[in-house]
Amino acid sequence: MQEEELLLEQLKLGDEDAYRRVVHKYQPKIYNTCIGFVKDSEIARDLSQEVFLELYRSIGKFRGDSKLSTWLYRISVNKSLNHLKSNQKHQWLKSLQSFFGSEDEPQKDLPDRRQSNAIEQLEQKELSSQMHQALNRLPESQRTAFILKNYDELSYKEIAEVMNVTFDAVESLLHRAKSNLQKHLLETYQNYIS
Repeated sequence: MQEEELLLEQLKLGDEDAYRRVVHKYQPKIYNTCIGFVKDSEIARDLSQEVFLELYRSIGKFRGDSKLSTWLYRISVNKSLNHLKSNQKHQWLKSLQSFFGSEDEPQKDLPDRRQSNAIEQLEQKELSSQMHQALNRLPESQRTAFILKNYDELSYKEIAEVMNVTFDAVESLLHRAKSNLQKHLLETYQNYIS
C-alpha cells in the first residue's frame, strides 16, 4: 500500500495522529492559498482551519480520484472564494482601512528612519493595494489560476487538477490573467497621473 493510501485509510478510521500529520504537512500551503485570495492573515488562518475541519468531516466522502493535496487545494479555493463573495461589500472598506489605518487604531509613529525609506514603504504599500485591486477585477477562474501559480507555486498540471480543467486551459487562463492585470494596472497608472 502506498504512503498516501495508508494515510487516507488512517484518516478514514479517525486516526488523530494521521490528521495531525496532514495538518502539519499542508497547513503552510493551504494558508498561502487562502492569503492569496483574502489578503488578511487572520481570515486566512480561519479559512485554513475551516479547510482542515472540512477534511475531518468529509474524509469519508473522498473517493481518491485525485491526490489528497489536490482535494485540499480545491477546498481552500472554494472556501476562499465563498468568503470573498459573502464579504464583497466589506472587502473594499477593509482594503482602505489597511492602507490608511482604522479610526479605532491609533496611528503608530514611524520609527526614526530616513524619509526616503518611509516614502519607499508607502509606495510599496500603494503598489500592493493596486495589485490587490487589479486581482479582484479578474474573472474568478483567471484569479484562481494566477494565485495558485504565483502564490502557491503550483505547476500547470497541479493547477489543472485543482481547478478541474485541462493543461491548455490553465495556460490560457494564466496568459489572459497576466494580460488583464497589465491592462488594469496601466489604467490605474494613467488615471493616477491624469
